[in-house]
Amino acid sequence: MFDSTCKFLAESFSSDFAAWLLGKPISLTQLSPAELSLEPIRADALILLDSEEYILHLEFQTEPDQNMPYRMADYRLRVYRRFPQKEMKQVVIYLTPSNSEYVYQTAFEIPGTRHEFEVIRLWEQPTQLFLETTGLLPLAVLTNTSDRERTLRQVAEHIDTIPEMRIQSNVAASTGILAGLTLGRNFINQVLRKEIMQQSVIYQEWKEEFLQKGEQSGETRLVLRQLTHRIGDISPELRAQIQALSLGQLETLGEALLDFTESADLVNWLQENRAE
Repeated sequence: MFDSTCKFLAESFSSDFAAWLLGKPISLTQLSPAELSLEPIRADALILLDSEEYILHLEFQTEPDQNMPYRMADYRLRVYRRFPQKEMKQVVIYLTPSNSEYVYQTAFEIPGTRHEFEVIRLWEQPTQLFLETTGLLPLAVLTNTSDRERTLRQVAEHIDTIPEMRIQSNVAASTGILAGLTLGRNFINQVLRKEIMQQSVIYQEWKEEFLQKGEQSGETRLVLRQLTHRIGDISPELRAQIQALSLGQLETLGEALLDFTESADLVNWLQENRAE
């Protein structure tokens, strides 16, 4: 949810992110990872924006990642292979405070090779810049502020001045989601107008994802109850495999289990229908 929200912001307000990270409010468009020659790593978290001269590579992280230096070096080479004439800026943005050594790593290094990239720890960034830029407003509450509740109120005041309703609702919803990393949901709902957030594209996507996960969770509980009734207790290992199934696979298992008489039937079914 947080990855997709940050990705939405970077793509929707690319010039704001360019002004912040490149020092130039240039227009950037989304570059698909499919345009790189190899299969991307964690394409869901990858953000590539490009112009005629620059490629901006962003990675937003809520948790430290020891593999980040390798990933940044890997993507730099992939992009160079495809666009050798373009400058590239790579930035890892950590959203939540951490003392881990990984959030301070700014280079990938092996014998004979060194690649550097930039790291931004949001909790060290001055808040005012984020309050002055529409596309950065949702990140303000995660910056170096001594009073996050007051900062959220300030963000809400700025959101109310955005003249275009579509932009206002998208910024409000993104703010509500990211503020959830540091503030309670009740306070967030008090400060941000829910009716505005509900009109946002990102809010609707989040709601759909939430409902889908809820439906899948309910189907998992139902299947486990039915299995216990048919073949007895389910081992933790088999439970973990069942919980990894997609909603469609759970529905298929729900039909198949009517013919099960022992745990071996479940084991065989799982071997034939492993979650991808």
